Amino acid sequence: MTESKIVPFNPLDKKHLGESVGQAMLRQPVMPLGELDSFEGAGIYAIYYTGEFECYKEITKRNIKGRFNAPLYVGKAVPKGARKGGDMDSTPGKVLFNRIKQHAKSIETASNLKIEDFHCRYLIVDDIWIPLGESLLIAKFDPLWNKLIEGFGNHDPGSGRHAGLRPRWDVLHPGRGWADKCKPRDETAEDIIREAKDYLRNNPPPNDLIMITS
Repeated sequence: MTESKIVPFNPLDKKHLGESVGQAMLRQPVMPLGELDSFEGAGIYAIYYTGEFECYKEITKRNIKGRFNAPLYVGKAVPKGARKGGDMDSTPGKVLFNRIKQHAKSIETASNLKIEDFHCRYLIVDDIWIPLGESLLIAKFDPLWNKLIEGFGNHDPGSGRHAGLRPRWDVLHPGRGWADKCKPRDETAEDIIREAKDYLRNNPPPNDLIMITS
């Protein structure tokens, strides 16, 4: 009989480290997205929806009555220069706060969304663990604005740089002026709504706050 190989538990394995960061973020309090007080630090965050927009109803069901089990979007904010190998002792400033506030502005600009329907939770994290924590949370929750309706986190590409297609997010939620300058897509908002409903039917949001495990 062949003996099964038992792999020793390694607490420093990147999956376990990511689980630790993810669980810590999910233990943070949830607050209205439009009412954040200014704070310092970099890290990860999740945005939750509780409104009545047609294709998000299954998400809303998981987030009402104070449960907040199904993020619509997960993101990160790293210190300036992190991708190029910046000063490891430098302070990140308000990079995470500013990133979340940018999202709030995008939502306020959209013609068919209300900032009152959005909440968030965030975790200030040492720089090195930020990408790992974000990746694990996206893999576990499959947030709709990460996986299907791309473009929520996009910035204005700047003057003369609007040759790319309009993000799907802006087709569904028009209002950002810079997106109107991008090339129109072939698909309509109705096409995206239909696809989003199919996506949520095949990838139902969790009914409970899931444990982050590999």
